[in-house]
Amino acid sequence: MDIFEKCYEPSLANQAREQGIYPYFHALESRQDKVVTMEGKRRIMLGSNNYLGLTTCPEVMEAGIKAVEQYGTGCSGSRFLNGTLQMHLELEEELARFLNKEAVMTFSTGFQSNLGIISAIARHGDYILCDKENHASIYDGCRLSFAKTLYYKHNDMEDLERLLQTFSPKGGVLIVTDGVFSMSGEIANVPEIVRLAKQYGARVMVDDAHGLGVLGEGGRGTASHFGLEDEVDIYMGTFSKSLASLGGYMAAKADVVDFVKHCSRPFIFSASIPPAACAVALAALRHLSAHPELVTRLHQLSDYARNGFKKAGIRIIEATTPIIPIYTYDMINTLAKAKEVYDRGVYVNPVLPPATSPDECLLRTSYMATLTEDLIDEAVEIISSVIGSEK
Repeated sequence: MDIFEKCYEPSLANQAREQGIYPYFHALESRQDKVVTMEGKRRIMLGSNNYLGLTTCPEVMEAGIKAVEQYGTGCSGSRFLNGTLQMHLELEEELARFLNKEAVMTFSTGFQSNLGIISAIARHGDYILCDKENHASIYDGCRLSFAKTLYYKHNDMEDLERLLQTFSPKGGVLIVTDGVFSMSGEIANVPEIVRLAKQYGARVMVDDAHGLGVLGEGGRGTASHFGLEDEVDIYMGTFSKSLASLGGYMAAKADVVDFVKHCSRPFIFSASIPPAACAVALAALRHLSAHPELVTRLHQLSDYARNGFKKAGIRIIEATTPIIPIYTYDMINTLAKAKEVYDRGVYVNPVLPPATSPDECLLRTSYMATLTEDLIDEAVEIISSVIGSEK
C-alpha cells in the first residue's frame, strides 16, 4: 500500500472546495485589528484571539522594532545553549511576578509548552486525568509523556472523582484542564478540581491560554478569577493571544520549573523565542499591568455582543468570556453560514468535529477590547440576518 493513499481519498475539505464554502487560509492584507482587509475586502474581525487588541498598540509594536535593531532577527539556538537573551530572563521574571508564582520558563509556542510541560512532569507509572474537551496540545502532551491517561467528561466533577476513586497508583497523579475552553468559552470548575486534587493527592495544571488577559484580577487568569493562585500547581499559557506575540510559558514553584528546564525535550531541542517576539510579549505584559481597565472593557463589549445576539433570538453557548459560539448544527450548514457571513463583511471561525459533535457545530465569535459598540452592532446584524432567529 502506498503511504500517500490516504492523501488522495475524498475529504470534507475537498467537498467544501467543490461547493465554494471552504473556510480556511483566508489571507490578511492588513494588520490584525478590529477591522481588517482580507482578500481585498473590509471585514469586521470576530475571529481573533487578540483579546486586548495589543497587536496594533504603538508601544508594543515599537518594542519589536527596537529588539530587531538591537539583537537581530533570531537567536539561532535553544534556551538550553546559546539561545538565551537577557530579555528572555526579564520576561520570565516579570511574568512570574504578575502571576504571583515563584518562577516562569518560556517555550517557543503555546502548543510546544503543553508538550514540554506534560511530557517532563508525567512519566511511565504516573496518571494524567484530562478533560475530554481539552486542547489538542494537551492530548498530544499526554501521549508524549508515556503516563496512563484517563479522560473525564467535560467539566464533570462527579466523573473526575469517579476516575480518582478507581485506582491507587504508585506513581503521581496530574489533573489537567483548560482554564477557559477555547471553543465554548466555558470556564473550568477549578475550585472543585482543586478540592478533589487535595482529597486524592493529585496535582493540578491549568492551561490558561484563553484566561491570561481575560479573567482574574487585572487579567491574571483563571486561578486568580477563583482566588486559587496558590492552589493551582502549574499554569501554562501563551503569548499569541492577549500578549500579541508568539510563544508560551509555564509558571510554577521554582524547583518544578528548574526540573522541567533540564528534562523537557521540546524545550531543550527547540530554538528560543526570537528577539522581536520576546520584546513584544514583554511590552504587552507591561501594558496590561499598567492598564487593567482593558480587561474590564473587554468584558463590557463581550456582554454587549452577547446581549445583542440574545435580543436577535440567536442561540449561543452561555458563558462569561469573550468567546461567544453560535449554534449552526450540521457541518455543511456551518460552512455555508460562515461563507455567507464572510462575504457580507464579518470574519468568524467555523467549529467542526472533532472540536464539536457532528450535530452541534458552531460559529465561534471572539471579541477584543478595541472593538466598538457600533462595530458590534453591525456584525450582530449581519450574523443574525444570515443565521435567522430561533425565537
